[in-house]
Amino acid sequence: MPGHQRALYLRLMLEQVKTLVVGGGQAGLATGYYLAKFGQSFLILDANQRTGDSWRKRWDSLQLFTPAHLSSLPGLNLPGSRSRCPTKDEMADYLEAYAAKFDLPIRRGLSVDSVSKTNDHFMISVGDHHFKAENVVLATGGYQAPYVPNFSAQLDPGITQLHSSNYRRPSQLADGDVLVVGAANSGADIALEISATHRTWLSGRHPGSEPTRPGSRADRLLTPPFWFFLSRVASVTTPIGRRMRPQMIKATLPLGRVKPKDLETAGVVRLPRTISARHGRPVMEDGRVVEVPNVVWCTGYRSTFDWVHLDVFDQEGRPVHDRGATGVPGLYFIGLFFLSSLASSLVGGVGRDAEYIARHITRSTTRRPLLGRTQAAAASVRRISSTST
Repeated sequence: MPGHQRALYLRLMLEQVKTLVVGGGQAGLATGYYLAKFGQSFLILDANQRTGDSWRKRWDSLQLFTPAHLSSLPGLNLPGSRSRCPTKDEMADYLEAYAAKFDLPIRRGLSVDSVSKTNDHFMISVGDHHFKAENVVLATGGYQAPYVPNFSAQLDPGITQLHSSNYRRPSQLADGDVLVVGAANSGADIALEISATHRTWLSGRHPGSEPTRPGSRADRLLTPPFWFFLSRVASVTTPIGRRMRPQMIKATLPLGRVKPKDLETAGVVRLPRTISARHGRPVMEDGRVVEVPNVVWCTGYRSTFDWVHLDVFDQEGRPVHDRGATGVPGLYFIGLFFLSSLASSLVGGVGRDAEYIARHITRSTTRRPLLGRTQAAAASVRRISSTST
């Protein structure tokens, strides 16, 4: 390709934006809401084909633990009863409606390959396309990659194995017993559901339970002060929150909906942790070998920020930040667990972080002509101003 044609090609494949938000879930949408409200030009990239798909892809019976009035993003309440716990499909549709209501500029089906910085700008690669941005907000959350232990590959190939990210309903499983590995919220919920049609074993340490059930009368009474604690007290802005944060980041949260008695009544058999495989069968911590035709891995997710080529991570690969702002000017994280408080990774708690980050960007941005999506942002500002009072 001649030099002038190559230069033209590269210009066509390079798009300039003021602020690029990577991730179109609740964290990215809330950030977009405030960026638009503060008059900033921005673009949101969503790896999914449809807003809300990250919720639609979860198992069919999934419900939130928090009531609707504490599960809304800024500017738009979830429809329906305030006290109900929304389903995952209701949440997905709500996020789609949210993006449409505020006319947020989103490009879907785009997965970012790399983020780096050259001089005063970030370079973001999406296949053959590249973005040049002054600010980047990483709103992909802290747990993107499903984790399954390496010894799962040693299990008999005849065993049906599903990670909770791929589990939808019990009909996906083969006939016979099911071993659910991981006894936190996902594992307990899925084990209880599967027990209606399969003999079920639940492997893992019991993490404890919250004192009330979501939606109960006691829960409705205790939730407001508990939410205040999660969002205001257990925060990096308070001494107690700063002391809690290092421990909470490594902790397993207690069960929110399923109680030990529920599992016992349903006939779910408790087992120790699953630690290895022997002769194609899963082995428990006490040496017991379990013969099952199905294993559901509720073993969580891991952070995968290897595509971010910037020195903003600690030795364990966790982002180093102050309420989402990193040591690299213009680079931000949002949607991480305990970003600023225990409510940071919850739908109803991400708004405070989004506003903080959007204000930070607004204060630090230079007063040069806005790039990229100026008209879309201006339209969003007008829409937000007329609808959020």
